[in-house]
Amino acid sequence: MRGPAVPPQPLDARALAALAANPGCKRRAILDGAGVNKAALASALGSPSAFGQSQFAFMRGNAFEARVKADGGAELLRLVHEKLDARAEPPTSGVVPDLSAVGPEGRTARTALALREATAAGVWTLLDHPLLALEVAGSPAFLEPDAVVVHPDGSWTVVEIKSFPMLDGSADAAKVGAAARQSAVYVLALERVAARLGAEPEGRAGAEGRSAKEDSAEPEGRHAQDSAPAPKVRHTVLLVCPKDFSNLPTASAVDIRKQRSVTRRQLDRLTRIEDIADALPEGTCFSPDLPTPDLTVAVESVPATYAPECLSACELAFHCRDRSRAEGAVTSLGRSLRAELGGLTTVADVLSASRGESGDPTDPAVAALRRAAELRAEALSGGPALHPEASGHAT
Repeated sequence: MRGPAVPPQPLDARALAALAANPGCKRRAILDGAGVNKAALASALGSPSAFGQSQFAFMRGNAFEARVKADGGAELLRLVHEKLDARAEPPTSGVVPDLSAVGPEGRTARTALALREATAAGVWTLLDHPLLALEVAGSPAFLEPDAVVVHPDGSWTVVEIKSFPMLDGSADAAKVGAAARQSAVYVLALERVAARLGAEPEGRAGAEGRSAKEDSAEPEGRHAQDSAPAPKVRHTVLLVCPKDFSNLPTASAVDIRKQRSVTRRQLDRLTRIEDIADALPEGTCFSPDLPTPDLTVAVESVPATYAPECLSACELAFHCRDRSRAEGAVTSLGRSLRAELGGLTTVADVLSASRGESGDPTDPAVAALRRAAELRAEALSGGPALHPEASGHAT
């Protein structure tokens, strides 16, 4: 679908958080599932995106992250101990396992093995850029958090490192919220790993390759006796940012239980990618090399659900906004307004209902619109200052 010569665009936690925030958008679901580069697609459609991170900010973020993780992550582990686990033994020298492997499947397996070993060792352990897998709409997504720390008690903490400043102990609320939603995706993926490790028979590393027939042959209650408890994934993540206007790291604990709950519910609501693909015309392709008319037809064949929030989260937002405005969809004015208008989905329907030309008078939305129209008419004709004819002006 993305074209035979187009490399896939990896689906990261930021994209998953944006997808979970708008689960009804089938267009984004199929494009992300197919690995389409939406920035290149938007440019080919004639609506280039202003969404993304500048090269300067990218380089500054990498430099700050390298400083935080220097010396075996000593400063990072100190911040985790100070903000999240002050009762534990202070970290003197943390363990940083090697997570390199061939391919994404190999890296996810190596990450799971490192987490299991670190949990059993009971020492401070820093996993630098581990790779986690999470199934989304029937398709696997590989996620790479900045870091995961294993505490001496065996619990796991997600660490998110950002380059925006933390002034007087607090950062921009919108950016912190975006980081929390992104971290919630990592926590969900870690919980899948913890559940698998907890289901393994204790002390048997090869349990993953065991067949279902071997499982059924075991006596009832065997798993409950031999399985180790699943590791605990903490729902408080550590957000590390530059302190004030310096390059020194500081941190804040962020409770992401609400974001985790919402993200899990929204991801579960996503339509399976296979179902969306089956409804598309045969041969649908989103390659940016196609002629603009053909590419526009392909993109428009997938339903989209545009809202103003998309402007800060999706590369195709400008294109979808133009289409939404051309169709007169009320969602272009915001989700809250769309929810209040009920069955009135277009601006034309809203204006017609307010004038009494259509709509059910018993509908609360229609009744409110007509009352608002009456109040507006009274306001415009209620006094000399608002009525041009009353002041002697020509009509």
